[in-house]
Amino acid sequence: MPRGRRKLRRPLGERPYRKLFLIAVEGVKTERQYFAVFNQLPPVIRVICPKSGHDSSPPQVLMRKKKHLREKEEELKSSDEAWLVVDKDEWTDEQLAQLHAWAQTCNNYHFALSNPKFEYWLLLHFEDSTGGISSRECSARLKHHLADYDKGIDPRRFTRARIDDAIRRARGRDTPSCPDWPRAPGSTTVYRLVDNILKA
Repeated sequence: MPRGRRKLRRPLGERPYRKLFLIAVEGVKTERQYFAVFNQLPPVIRVICPKSGHDSSPPQVLMRKKKHLREKEEELKSSDEAWLVVDKDEWTDEQLAQLHAWAQTCNNYHFALSNPKFEYWLLLHFEDSTGGISSRECSARLKHHLADYDKGIDPRRFTRARIDDAIRRARGRDTPSCPDWPRAPGSTTVYRLVDNILKA
Protein backbone atom coordinates (compact mmCIF):
# COMPACT_ATOMS: atom_id res chain seq x y z
CA MET A 1 0.00 0.00 0.00
CA PRO A 2 1.45 3.42 -0.96
CA ARG A 3 2.85 5.49 1.90
CA GLY A 4 0.56 8.23 3.17
CA ARG A 5 -2.63 6.31 2.50
CA ARG A 6 -4.33 4.34 5.19
CA LYS A 7 -6.75 1.50 4.91
CA LEU A 8 -10.25 2.42 6.07
CA ARG A 9 -11.80 -0.17 8.32
CA ARG A 10 -15.42 -0.36 9.36
CA PRO A 11 -15.77 -0.57 13.16
CA LEU A 12 -16.79 -4.04 14.22
CA GLY A 13 -19.88 -4.66 16.32
CA GLU A 14 -21.59 -1.34 15.51
CA ARG A 15 -25.09 -1.42 14.08
CA PRO A 16 -27.10 1.48 12.75
CA TYR A 17 -29.58 2.83 15.28
CA ARG A 18 -33.14 1.60 14.80
CA LYS A 19 -35.79 4.18 15.60
CA LEU A 20 -38.13 3.21 18.44
CA PHE A 21 -41.90 3.63 18.38
CA LEU A 22 -43.27 3.20 21.91
CA ILE A 23 -47.05 2.76 21.60
CA ALA A 24 -49.47 2.66 24.55
CA VAL A 25 -52.88 1.25 23.61
CA GLU A 26 -56.17 0.56 25.36
CA GLY A 27 -56.87 -2.84 23.79
CA VAL A 28 -55.55 -6.08 25.25
CA LYS A 29 -55.06 -7.95 21.95
CA THR A 30 -56.10 -6.39 18.64
CA GLU A 31 -53.75 -3.39 18.62
CA ARG A 32 -50.76 -5.46 19.74
CA GLN A 33 -51.37 -7.99 16.96
CA TYR A 34 -51.82 -5.27 14.36
CA PHE A 35 -48.59 -3.44 15.16
CA ALA A 36 -46.73 -6.76 15.08
CA VAL A 37 -47.31 -6.58 11.30
CA PHE A 38 -44.47 -4.03 11.19
CA ASN A 39 -41.93 -6.12 13.09
CA GLN A 40 -40.07 -6.99 9.89
CA LEU A 41 -39.33 -3.30 9.23
CA PRO A 42 -36.22 -1.49 10.51
CA PRO A 43 -37.97 0.47 13.32
CA VAL A 44 -38.42 -1.14 16.73
CA ILE A 45 -42.10 -1.33 17.72
CA ARG A 46 -42.97 -1.76 21.40
CA VAL A 47 -46.62 -1.88 22.44
CA ILE A 48 -47.74 -1.23 26.01
CA CYS A 49 -51.04 -3.04 26.61
CA PRO A 50 -53.32 -3.23 29.64
CA LYS A 51 -53.31 -6.49 31.59
CA SER A 52 -57.07 -6.70 31.28
CA GLY A 53 -59.97 -4.92 29.63
CA HIS A 54 -60.86 -3.28 32.95
CA ASP A 55 -57.99 -0.77 32.90
CA SER A 56 -58.38 0.60 29.38
CA SER A 57 -59.74 4.11 29.86
CA PRO A 58 -57.72 6.96 28.29
CA PRO A 59 -56.40 8.18 31.67
CA GLN A 60 -55.22 4.64 32.44
CA VAL A 61 -53.49 4.39 29.05
CA LEU A 62 -51.73 7.67 29.84
CA MET A 63 -50.80 6.48 33.32
CA ARG A 64 -49.19 3.31 31.91
CA LYS A 65 -47.24 5.36 29.39
CA LYS A 66 -45.95 7.77 32.04
CA LYS A 67 -44.99 4.88 34.32
CA HIS A 68 -43.09 3.16 31.52
CA LEU A 69 -41.22 6.34 30.62
CA ARG A 70 -40.28 6.94 34.26
CA GLU A 71 -38.99 3.42 34.74
CA LYS A 72 -37.09 3.33 31.43
CA GLU A 73 -36.15 6.95 31.00
CA GLU A 74 -33.04 6.15 28.97
CA GLU A 75 -35.01 4.09 26.46
CA LEU A 76 -36.59 6.97 24.52
CA LYS A 77 -34.18 9.10 22.48
CA SER A 78 -35.11 12.45 20.90
CA SER A 79 -35.42 10.80 17.47
CA ASP A 80 -37.83 8.14 18.81
CA GLU A 81 -41.60 8.53 19.07
CA ALA A 82 -44.00 7.86 21.97
CA TRP A 83 -47.66 7.40 21.02
CA LEU A 84 -50.98 7.05 22.80
CA VAL A 85 -53.56 5.15 20.71
CA VAL A 86 -57.16 5.00 21.94
CA ASP A 87 -60.76 4.66 20.75
CA LYS A 88 -63.42 7.34 21.04
CA ASP A 89 -66.07 4.89 22.29
CA GLU A 90 -67.94 6.47 25.16
CA TRP A 91 -64.96 8.38 26.52
CA THR A 92 -65.54 12.04 27.32
CA ASP A 93 -63.79 15.04 25.82
CA GLU A 94 -62.34 15.78 29.26
CA GLN A 95 -60.65 12.36 29.36
CA LEU A 96 -59.31 12.68 25.83
CA ALA A 97 -58.09 16.21 26.52
CA GLN A 98 -55.67 14.78 29.11
CA LEU A 99 -54.00 12.67 26.41
CA HIS A 100 -53.89 15.55 23.95
CA ALA A 101 -52.36 17.82 26.59
CA TRP A 102 -49.66 15.22 27.34
CA ALA A 103 -48.83 14.96 23.62
CA GLN A 104 -48.17 18.71 23.55
CA THR A 105 -45.49 18.52 26.25
CA CYS A 106 -42.73 17.08 24.03
CA ASN A 107 -41.93 17.11 20.32
CA ASN A 108 -41.79 13.31 20.07
CA TYR A 109 -45.01 12.67 22.02
CA HIS A 110 -48.12 11.95 19.95
CA PHE A 111 -51.79 11.07 20.32
CA ALA A 112 -53.91 9.08 17.83
CA LEU A 113 -57.60 8.25 18.07
CA SER A 114 -60.05 6.18 16.04
CA ASN A 115 -63.71 7.14 16.07
CA PRO A 116 -65.62 5.05 16.96
CA LYS A 117 -62.86 2.46 17.66
CA PHE A 118 -59.58 0.92 16.48
CA GLU A 119 -61.43 -1.53 14.25
CA TYR A 120 -62.38 1.40 12.04
CA TRP A 121 -58.70 1.80 11.16
CA LEU A 122 -58.56 -1.92 10.32
CA LEU A 123 -61.67 -1.57 8.14
CA LEU A 124 -59.99 1.11 6.04
CA HIS A 125 -57.47 -1.51 4.87
CA PHE A 126 -60.29 -3.24 2.99
CA GLU A 127 -62.86 -0.61 2.01
CA ASP A 128 -63.31 3.10 1.63
CA SER A 129 -65.68 3.65 4.53
CA THR A 130 -67.19 7.12 4.34
CA GLY A 131 -69.78 8.83 6.47
CA GLY A 132 -70.73 8.18 10.07
CA ILE A 133 -70.42 4.63 11.37
CA SER A 134 -71.37 3.10 14.71
CA SER A 135 -69.18 0.77 16.72
CA ARG A 136 -71.52 -2.16 16.01
CA GLU A 137 -71.63 -1.44 12.27
CA CYS A 138 -67.86 -1.12 12.18
CA SER A 139 -67.43 -4.60 13.69
CA ALA A 140 -70.04 -6.14 11.38
CA ARG A 141 -68.41 -4.71 8.25
CA LEU A 142 -64.94 -5.72 9.36
CA LYS A 143 -66.12 -9.31 9.80
CA HIS A 144 -66.95 -9.41 6.09
CA HIS A 145 -63.21 -9.07 5.47
CA LEU A 146 -61.79 -10.74 8.60
CA ALA A 147 -64.34 -13.32 9.72
CA ASP A 148 -62.40 -14.32 12.85
CA TYR A 149 -60.72 -11.02 13.69
CA ASP A 150 -62.00 -11.18 17.28
CA LYS A 151 -59.96 -14.37 17.74
CA GLY A 152 -56.83 -12.86 16.27
CA ILE A 153 -55.45 -10.94 13.31
CA ASP A 154 -53.72 -12.74 10.46
CA PRO A 155 -50.81 -10.41 9.57
CA ARG A 156 -50.73 -11.79 6.01
CA ARG A 157 -54.02 -9.98 5.31
CA PHE A 158 -52.38 -6.61 5.98
CA THR A 159 -50.21 -6.25 2.92
CA ARG A 160 -48.21 -3.11 2.14
CA ALA A 161 -50.71 -2.23 -0.59
CA ARG A 162 -53.62 -2.45 1.87
CA ILE A 163 -51.74 -0.42 4.48
CA ASP A 164 -51.06 2.28 1.87
CA ASP A 165 -54.76 2.24 0.93
CA ALA A 166 -55.75 2.67 4.60
CA ILE A 167 -53.39 5.63 5.01
CA ARG A 168 -54.75 7.29 1.86
CA ARG A 169 -58.37 6.75 2.91
CA ALA A 170 -57.83 7.97 6.47
CA ARG A 171 -55.90 11.04 5.30
CA GLY A 172 -58.76 11.85 2.93
CA ARG A 173 -61.19 11.78 5.86
CA ASP A 174 -58.84 13.98 7.93
CA THR A 175 -59.22 17.08 5.75
CA PRO A 176 -58.61 19.65 7.05
CA SER A 177 -56.21 17.95 9.44
CA CYS A 178 -57.69 17.91 12.95
CA PRO A 179 -55.55 19.62 15.61
CA ASP A 180 -56.50 17.33 18.52
CA TRP A 181 -58.64 14.24 17.80
CA PRO A 182 -61.34 13.16 15.30
CA ARG A 183 -64.75 14.27 16.53
CA ALA A 184 -66.92 12.62 13.88
CA PRO A 185 -67.52 8.84 13.67
CA GLY A 186 -65.79 7.41 10.63
CA SER A 187 -62.40 9.06 11.09
CA THR A 188 -59.02 8.17 12.56
CA THR A 189 -55.56 9.64 13.05
CA VAL A 190 -53.82 6.28 13.49
CA TYR A 191 -52.66 6.72 9.89
CA ARG A 192 -50.20 9.38 11.11
CA LEU A 193 -48.46 6.83 13.33
CA VAL A 194 -48.39 4.11 10.66
CA ASP A 195 -47.14 6.56 8.05
CA ASN A 196 -44.27 7.55 10.37
CA ILE A 197 -43.40 3.89 10.95
CA LEU A 198 -43.20 3.23 7.21
CA LYS A 199 -41.09 6.34 6.61
CA ALA A 200 -38.66 5.30 9.36
